[in-house]
Amino acid sequence: MVALLLSVFMSAMEATVVGTAMPTVVSELGGLLLYGWVGSSYLLASTVSVPLYGKLADLYGRRPVLVFGIVLFLIGSIWSGFAGSIEILIVARTLQGLGAGAIQPVTFTILADLFALEERGRVQAFFGAVWAMAGAFGPIVGGVIVDTLSWHWVFWINVPVGIAAVLVLLAAYHERRVQRRVQLDWMGALLLTSGSVALLVAAQRTMPWLFAPAAIVLLVLFVIVERRAAEPVVPLEMVRARAVAIASGSAMLLGAAMSTAVTFLPLVVQGVMGRSPTDAGSTLAPLLLSWPVASAITSRTITRIGFRAPVVLGSAVSAVALGALAWATHGIDADQSLWPMRIAMGGLGFGMGFATTALLLAVQTSVEADRRGVATALQLFSRSIGGALGVGALGAIFSAIVSGSMSEETVASLLDPHGRTGAVDPSIAASLASGLTPLFQILAALGLANLALVVFYPRTQHAAPTVEVAPIVGD
Repeated sequence: MVALLLSVFMSAMEATVVGTAMPTVVSELGGLLLYGWVGSSYLLASTVSVPLYGKLADLYGRRPVLVFGIVLFLIGSIWSGFAGSIEILIVARTLQGLGAGAIQPVTFTILADLFALEERGRVQAFFGAVWAMAGAFGPIVGGVIVDTLSWHWVFWINVPVGIAAVLVLLAAYHERRVQRRVQLDWMGALLLTSGSVALLVAAQRTMPWLFAPAAIVLLVLFVIVERRAAEPVVPLEMVRARAVAIASGSAMLLGAAMSTAVTFLPLVVQGVMGRSPTDAGSTLAPLLLSWPVASAITSRTITRIGFRAPVVLGSAVSAVALGALAWATHGIDADQSLWPMRIAMGGLGFGMGFATTALLLAVQTSVEADRRGVATALQLFSRSIGGALGVGALGAIFSAIVSGSMSEETVASLLDPHGRTGAVDPSIAASLASGLTPLFQILAALGLANLALVVFYPRTQHAAPTVEVAPIVGD
């Protein structure tokens, strides 16, 4: 439990600390038009690797896969801190993302192995406390680090936590393994990875005429290969189930909305309003405070109320919160209060906590124990690829709007908390706002689309208590 809590804390801190520092990073390294790529490269790498890690955890055991992921994440973190250009930072963040792809799916799979469904409410309180701590202090710590030290330290802060997680995991977690011969579906993994990468690159408007058709061809080939594979990376009969299909679609829509909001809201606060990185961090903190609270409530009540109620409730709350965020960021100026954005992000956290927790538990309990890693990875993969597509596509829209109205040097000076003096030039802030306002309006539309989707979530699926603890399949 300590090792898993440390792993989740490291992942949560990355999500909160780095986002606050990104405007300052761009002000120093330049490359405003690559701003979206710093986040989307991490999301892309973590997204495309999640299904493979889930399958590897089912086949070879949870511990070696999780340790490998943490080590890779730490190497990417250290390299990110030493990056001297925006291009190098993107490469380092890609490596960091490849490691992150193992952390959440394998961690939640281990929890599902160790605890029955009705016990996870108690366990969820510990993980909720970790997320709440990262949510409360991560954005603030990120802002303080940037204000007092340098942005490099936001990547290095996780290194001691990751080392501790590996050491404790190696010492304390011993799996009961069932030995059998396995044949990993490498062709399926390759096609899924390359198809997902092509899709995400096309979303960035990078040669879409080439990458969009390539993505379609590769993903069609992936489906053909999976139908014949002995050990498919993603079992197609699992995806065809109504509950799983709706859960995956909802995870994509909510992931796109949440990731885009976290990526671009600091740009509103610092660039348009002229506030500090600490202020920007304070607008993200409510999301990461309210999410674990709602998640713990859902986990404790799921066996009594079933899966559908928290899914629909969470989706409705998320839709309202995203609409409120679009309203709060429309026509914004330097004198406007940050509280409407904070309240909206807190509401989004509550909605995400209710909906995503119920969907994950529903998918985990709908499959056999030896497919639990794949099922967990599929749900997190859907959320991640939605986030990567959202950040990539909306980042491309933002770049297209602002590239014709201001230079990168102008925006860099606007985002530099140390070099900026006095109030933000209204004309520059207005130009930046013109590229950001449409993004949040699109997020509101995604919230409504998700609510319309989950209305069709099956009413007959109940969260029956479970007591079995499954063995871990090895090689």
